[in-house]
Amino acid sequence: MTRDGIIGNVSKVVVGNGISRILIIYSAFAVFLFYYSFKAYQEEKIVTALFYSLFAGFLLYKVKQSMNYSATSIIERNKIKEVKFIDAKYGATRSRFEVLFEDGKGKLKTRLIMLPGSLSDGENETKKALEILKSEKIAWK
Repeated sequence: MTRDGIIGNVSKVVVGNGISRILIIYSAFAVFLFYYSFKAYQEEKIVTALFYSLFAGFLLYKVKQSMNYSATSIIERNKIKEVKFIDAKYGATRSRFEVLFEDGKGKLKTRLIMLPGSLSDGENETKKALEILKSEKIAWK
């Protein structure tokens, strides 16, 4: 499995094979939100402080959840352990594959492969992707 094309090339430059840069940026943003939450609390703006704290907590939760994700552009077929297909919730999410694989260091990582959304003929593209996986004999859950 590869990540090719313009989007793949841009993400290779911006992200590389890991997502640590993005997670660091999100964590720094959460720290700033906690700081502004504290300042708002000192000024007795309780609702604002609560909002900033909840948003910062949510960001940190998502960062922790994403620590095991990878943005690697090439996944060797023999390193793939499992592929999960998650169907779209119309109007809310896009279909995607979650590929569980072993990286070069022997650690299990997850790579999300997003499929086109409803505005880009997502249903037909999802059917094509599932047919390709079936023809390549890559099993999914």
